[in-house]
Amino acid sequence: MRLPIICLVLMSAMLCPPSRAQVPVYQVTPIQSSVRFNTASSRPLTGNFDKWNATLTFASRDPTSASLRVEIQTASVHSRNSENNDELKSNTLLSVAHDPVISFQSDKVTQTGKNTYALVGTFTMRGVSKPATLNLVVADQGGGSGYVQGIIPFALKDYGMTSTSKVDERGEVDINIKAEQVSGPELIRKRFQ
Repeated sequence: MRLPIICLVLMSAMLCPPSRAQVPVYQVTPIQSSVRFNTASSRPLTGNFDKWNATLTFASRDPTSASLRVEIQTASVHSRNSENNDELKSNTLLSVAHDPVISFQSDKVTQTGKNTYALVGTFTMRGVSKPATLNLVVADQGGGSGYVQGIIPFALKDYGMTSTSKVDERGEVDINIKAEQVSGPELIRKRFQ
């Protein structure tokens, strides 16, 4: 009687669909990552964000199944100067009191080179959403690491930002994130033509 039960348990285990654990799992390493805000004007401003969260997930072993979500806490911006900090956090720029989060969510991934991929998605800041693209670089087979890098440039006026000087001033959010594979199988890259 035990043998049929054991056989039934073994067969059901073999017929179960593969679990989510069979996809590569990556974890972002904040110490080796950075997120910055820059403005280019007659008085350039630069600040680093101390509080942000990023997740890089894969639905399969194919790198084009990647999904990236980045959420940046605007109040965590800082520069080396308290006057600049106040200006960065003010209603004329980041408006941290009313708009506490800047985000990027990828929607589509396309291969652009042997180890590189374009993460196409939506960038949202101060309640305005626009398309943006970041780059994903996956280490060679067996490396177990990846980098998400990109600069999202924008006109300050497009996001309701104002300044005391020119109307056509520009800004950018510079994202540089490193992720290490913590479990699951390696990614399988397709040959790039």
